[in-house]
Amino acid sequence: MSQIERLKYKFKNLNVLEKIIAINVIIFLLVVILKPFIGGALGYFELPPNFSDALMQPWSIISYAFLHYGALHLAFNMIWLYFCGKLFLNLFNTKMAINLYFLGSIFGGLNFLLFYNLFPVYFADKYFPLIGASAAVRAIFIFICAYMPNNEVRLITWNIKIWYIGAALVALDVIGLSGVNAGGSLAHLGGALLGYIYAKQLVKGNDIGKGFERLLDTINNWFKASKKGNLKTVYKDKSKVGGYTKGEFSEFNNQKKIDIILDKISKSGYESLTAKEKEFLFKAGK
Repeated sequence: MSQIERLKYKFKNLNVLEKIIAINVIIFLLVVILKPFIGGALGYFELPPNFSDALMQPWSIISYAFLHYGALHLAFNMIWLYFCGKLFLNLFNTKMAINLYFLGSIFGGLNFLLFYNLFPVYFADKYFPLIGASAAVRAIFIFICAYMPNNEVRLITWNIKIWYIGAALVALDVIGLSGVNAGGSLAHLGGALLGYIYAKQLVKGNDIGKGFERLLDTINNWFKASKKGNLKTVYKDKSKVGGYTKGEFSEFNNQKKIDIILDKISKSGYESLTAKEKEFLFKAGK
């Protein structure tokens, strides 16, 4: 096996957020190598603060979230994302993680654009383009804080409720609006708002990321070769959970059961769950 094949194999076995971390690192290394030659072209991937400029490069509402110029900036965001992944993927599926990352970057970017253009005088001396994954990472972390606020994490020698950390980060971002990185703070707050709303709606059984998920699935299908075959009528067994019989389902460990139930929610909605499935998911969330 060649070195490239080994790297491909390792990448394939990463979870979705670890893959996003790897992509961010690869892009950073390419930027370091190529910046002396294509420095000016990188501006097309930054999110400009002016609405008219942003409309001319609409892809930048997402591309900025994969662009870092400083090693410390990259390291801080990726360490946070790795930590969030360990918490998030224990309960939720990969598609929801992708929804939050991309929607977090979009809402962060929109919040950045909105306030920069509503209050141009206030931000006149802080008029810089937006880069970095901070808004996307903040969306995932605040989602976790809002969905299971009483969950505790170990901080040095103390156990602390996770929502305390989330509240402290939001407070720091509000204070940061008067600092030199006001644009970054605006993006953080936009991502945090998205994460909070997403979690609170999910508790009610509404996955607000489903529309975006369908859009990504459609785009993904464009790149897949069309498959021809005989159409078959599939009859669903309502006694099954995620395609498994109750006996098979009971043999799985808790994490596998959670993944199956969440996948059922993503396909059929929260209301499709049985009372026992809802009770199991509620206990797992606690």
